[in-house]
Amino acid sequence: MLEDDRIWHVRDLVKEHVSSPSLRHIRDPSAILSISRRILKKIDRGSGIWQKWEGEREVLIKSAVACWIPTDSLRNYMNLFSGPKLTSTDVAQRMKAIAEEPYTSYPNDELREGCLAIFNEETELGTELPAIIGRIADFVLEEEERLRVEREQRYKQARLEEQDAAEAKLMAGADCKWTQLRGAPHVYCRTNGRTYRLSPTAEKKWQLFRVDRPSPDDKGEYIGRYSGRGNATKVVAEMAFQAEYRR
Repeated sequence: MLEDDRIWHVRDLVKEHVSSPSLRHIRDPSAILSISRRILKKIDRGSGIWQKWEGEREVLIKSAVACWIPTDSLRNYMNLFSGPKLTSTDVAQRMKAIAEEPYTSYPNDELREGCLAIFNEETELGTELPAIIGRIADFVLEEEERLRVEREQRYKQARLEEQDAAEAKLMAGADCKWTQLRGAPHVYCRTNGRTYRLSPTAEKKWQLFRVDRPSPDDKGEYIGRYSGRGNATKVVAEMAFQAEYRR
């Protein structure tokens, strides 16, 4: 969890150096000095806007962003590391900046109480802060997955309820937009009290029919063939208010 991402930059530069086909070049003192300078330049954060953050401090705070660790506790612990003294504002604003980076997000408000409960429990036991962060990070991961599954289930349930309501409206004889009955390939709509059916074809087009009721047994009167629902909808909008003569 607390792995410094700078190690990957070092790895890539070392890999590039040792991939040279010349063993003499790999061992050459000037080449070694050159790659050493490149490594320092790549990982040095001293020239960045966040002057106090490097090494273990940066690793720790990145791991703590989603964990709702109290700012003062983070500040006190990170001030044990070498480097300039950190204030609570330093810590709070660095966490905010990290949360706004790509592939990162602000801590989940729904998990705040649970995170703080774990923090308080482990603090009373004397657990070291990195270990507390590790436990909370695991908790956050599990809870976010649980919340995701619950949201997905609620969405599916809402869709089912919407489908039930749409089908009930269609079957009750009310005007409605295109509605697909469960298990049927056809879709129906009712405009101005007139019922229409769209039936898919093997060529992925739609055949439009005027029907008496939403039933597969009602063959209906053929109106036309269309490439998409939008075209059929325009036709229905015009026909539904025109005089009709049905046998």
